[in-house]
Amino acid sequence: MSAAAIGLTPAQRYHLDAFGYVLLEGALTPEEVEQAKTALYRMKADRKLQSKRVQSERRGDHFVRFGNLVEYDPALLRYAVHPNLIPRVEELVGGAVRLEESEAIISRRDPGLTPSMWERRRTLPLGFHRGAAPTWGTYLEEGHFHCLFVKTLPYLTEIGPDDGGTGVIPGSHKVTWPEAAIVEAAMADERLILQITANAGDVLLFPESLIHSTTAIRNDGERVVLISGYAPTMMREWTGHEVSPEFAASLPAGMRSIISGEANWNWRVLHFAEVLSQVSKWVCQVEQLAGSDRGRDVRYRTPPAQIRACGFPAYGSHRGCLTAKRTLGQG
Repeated sequence: MSAAAIGLTPAQRYHLDAFGYVLLEGALTPEEVEQAKTALYRMKADRKLQSKRVQSERRGDHFVRFGNLVEYDPALLRYAVHPNLIPRVEELVGGAVRLEESEAIISRRDPGLTPSMWERRRTLPLGFHRGAAPTWGTYLEEGHFHCLFVKTLPYLTEIGPDDGGTGVIPGSHKVTWPEAAIVEAAMADERLILQITANAGDVLLFPESLIHSTTAIRNDGERVVLISGYAPTMMREWTGHEVSPEFAASLPAGMRSIISGEANWNWRVLHFAEVLSQVSKWVCQVEQLAGSDRGRDVRYRTPPAQIRACGFPAYGSHRGCLTAKRTLGQG
C-alpha cells in the first residue's frame, strides 16, 4: 500500500479536528483480527500471567482486562507498532510516539445490570472520562489539533447498537468546560452522545481529551477490544506497562523506539506536510512483523445534532498526562 493510502486523508483529518474521533474502517485484516483474538483467548486461559509480566483483572465471569501485552505474543506486538496506524497516531500527536500502554478487554453483559437501567435510553455509558484536557495536553500547530495522549481502539468482534460500543461526546476534545458539566449536559440530552458501531477490524482513533466511555452490553454476545495508548517519546509509560530491557533490546531500532521511548527528549516533530514522508520508513521498519495488505477508507458517522466543534487554541505543556481511573473499563 502506498504512503498516501496510509496517512490520514484531508477528510479524516477534518473529522478528527472537528469531532475528536475517526473510525478507520478495515484497518486490520481478517487474519490480523483472528491472530489477536487467538492471543487474547490464550491469555484468558493462562493462569500464570504474572510471571509473564501481564497484568489481569477479573470481575466474575463477565469481564476480564489485561495489561502490558506486547511481550506475551507477537500478534499483540505487531498491533502496537502497526504500520497502518503509527503514522496516523503520529499525525494526531504531532511527532514521534512511544507506546504508553497496551490493554485488552473481553466482556459480556454484566448480570448486575437490568433492562430497567436503560429504559427509554438508547445508550448507557458506564463512566465517562478523559486522560487529557483542552487546557493541558493539547495544542494547535499549522491550524491542526494535536494531543499528547492518543488512543487506538481496534474492535476484534462485530459491534452493533447492543454490543457495548464506545460512547463519545463529539467536540468535547476542545471544549474547556469542566468535565463534569459536559457529562451532565450529554446525559441530559442523548443527542450529544455518539455510540460507535463497527465491524471487526475497524479501529477507533481519538485523542484522550475526548470524553468517552464504555457502554453497557445489552445482548448475549462477547466484546473483544484492544486498547493502545501513545504519547511523545519524552513522556513515561503507564505504571506497570514497562517492557523488560531484554525484550526492548531484541527489537529492531524503529520498533524499539516505539515500544521503549528511547528517543526521550530527542523528539522528532512532525508538521502536517511532513507526515506522509515518514510512512514508507515505518512500513519498512515493521515489514517483518506485518503484511503489506492494509485496510480500507474511513467510515463517517453523522455527528449528533447541535454539536459545534469550534477551535479553542489550548496549548499544552509536555507534562505527563494522567489517565482517568479505570474502575469501569476503557472505551
